[in-house]
Amino acid sequence: MQVQQILKDKADDGVVTVAPGTSVAAAAQVLAERRIGGVVISEDGQTPLGILSERDIVRQVAAVGAACLESRVEELMTKTVKTCTCAEDSDVVLARMTEGRFRHMPVVEDGLMVGIITIGDVVKAHISELAMEKEALQGMIMGY
Repeated sequence: MQVQQILKDKADDGVVTVAPGTSVAAAAQVLAERRIGGVVISEDGQTPLGILSERDIVRQVAAVGAACLESRVEELMTKTVKTCTCAEDSDVVLARMTEGRFRHMPVVEDGLMVGIITIGDVVKAHISELAMEKEALQGMIMGY
């Protein structure tokens, strides 16, 4: 399955972004309100500069305490953003996410974000694909 199909099957809420300079507390509020695990840091909403995840915030709270919530997102964000394209195979993307130990990957075409996928999106797509294959094989066995 290609990334394009995963994006097509997702609810289209767009990519949630916050601007550099946003406080970590404000970004955490966005995460909580939207019930998401990560937010892309972007000046224009189209070019990813970094990603801030729940894990980034929790690690910093554990290291320095609640004062980190007053920091700016660019101080905590993951600056090296791994991206994929719509044409990439989901197996390849899943392997990259697993190896890199990250859960969010912006989908970029011609340098601009067109979506974001999570490891959960990819796993869900794989489960759906396996279920369809199982049904097809059962149909063949049963003579349908």
